[in-house]
Amino acid sequence: MRTPLLILASSIVVSHAAAQQSLVDSSGSRQMASVVTSPFWDDYRRGWHFYEDPEFELPSPPKTPPKAEKPVREPRSPELVEFDRLQKRLEDYRNIAIIKPTEANVRRYMELEAHVVRQASYFSDVAQRVAWSTPDLDMTLQGRPVNARAIEVFDREQTQSRNQSLASLARSHVIFFFFRSDCPYCHALAPTLEAFQARHGIQIVPISVDGGGLPNFPQFRRDNGISRTLQVTQVPALFLAEPFSGKITPIGFGVLSESQLVERIATVTAPGADALVPSVTRRVSLQ
Repeated sequence: MRTPLLILASSIVVSHAAAQQSLVDSSGSRQMASVVTSPFWDDYRRGWHFYEDPEFELPSPPKTPPKAEKPVREPRSPELVEFDRLQKRLEDYRNIAIIKPTEANVRRYMELEAHVVRQASYFSDVAQRVAWSTPDLDMTLQGRPVNARAIEVFDREQTQSRNQSLASLARSHVIFFFFRSDCPYCHALAPTLEAFQARHGIQIVPISVDGGGLPNFPQFRRDNGISRTLQVTQVPALFLAEPFSGKITPIGFGVLSESQLVERIATVTAPGADALVPSVTRRVSLQ
């Protein structure tokens, strides 16, 4: 009977000791917490000159970036889905027929290809009818026509319009003709320029870079350095010049026909032509 009583007594003592230790620990924890959490200026017993390290701030948890919304795909039309399927099937049939060119494989590919060709031909017929009924969509009415009779009318109207433009340019523009007296191409171009001047009234200003003249232009000007300014490295060279403003634009180098001269002058004097290649147009004082 003594053994159980001793065991019971010892358990009571141990429990009481554990409870006492728990009270001590809890009171100590509270004291430590008050020491840690209470700033020193609230505790007059520690004094105002007591130094304490600042409390460490726990880093805030990183913010989770917002999830990017998935782009919403627009639903594809059934026609596009059908076209993709047809294109894929045609490619597969062709590849199979190439790798294994049996009669059945080749025939299957050719039948599907014939179906695609008929569909494209039907599209072409519909597009043609739409163009016939809509002048803005008819490419045969844009630019140079394709009909022989219409080409005659187009060329006649274009020539008349360009002649009127050249007559207007003759009042304010001249053509600089850079040449050398020993250049055979300059001799070949000179008669064309002489006839061009007589026909359209634009003055040709011959400029000799070697000091010699030409039979068609016995009166000429010697190069005073303008060829270097205009970077003339090859003759014959032609420039359209406007003496009043000093604007000079190259027309071309080498032997040109009269029709080429008319076409090129019309091109470089068209509205907005300077903006296409602005580096070729120069401003030079011609006074």
